[in-house]
Amino acid sequence: MGKNKDINAKILWFTGLSGAGKTTIAYGIKERLKQENIKIIVLDGDKLRKGINKDLGFSLEDRKENIRRVAEIAKLFKDEGFLTIVSFISPTKEIRDLAKSIVSEDGFVEVFIDAPLEKCIQRDVKGLYKRAISGEISNFTGINSPFERPINPDITIDTDKLTVDESVEKIIKILI
Repeated sequence: MGKNKDINAKILWFTGLSGAGKTTIAYGIKERLKQENIKIIVLDGDKLRKGINKDLGFSLEDRKENIRRVAEIAKLFKDEGFLTIVSFISPTKEIRDLAKSIVSEDGFVEVFIDAPLEKCIQRDVKGLYKRAISGEISNFTGINSPFERPINPDITIDTDKLTVDESVEKIIKILI
């Protein structure tokens, strides 16, 4: 691999629908790079919502606060030289722009983990889409809450066409 400084102190901001593959790819990158002596951390939406953001719901205001907190945490890790992968739905351009403004554009890499809604529904191991479609969950992104596709992301990964390993390698190659 090239010089580690080429990818240290960057934030990979993964955005995409639930079930698109954000977390799987994030941990795939972490696993792949851990032997390269790169300081790397994954900030996962599901995990942070169970802890630091457990007081937040899914209204637009709560989503903004969720991302604001995560961006502040990501910035701390970036400033310490970590490659930081943030795996959050981040459903609107406004929310993604908020994150970018907090961490600064320098080193911010927007990664759109793209998959058709139908594929995400098929992959739904947690049953969230089923519950949202039945009306049991409100404000669920892609069903009864909007997802604005990134217009010009730095990287797009189509998980309907690429395997996890291919997705991981594509992102790493672009970063180096």
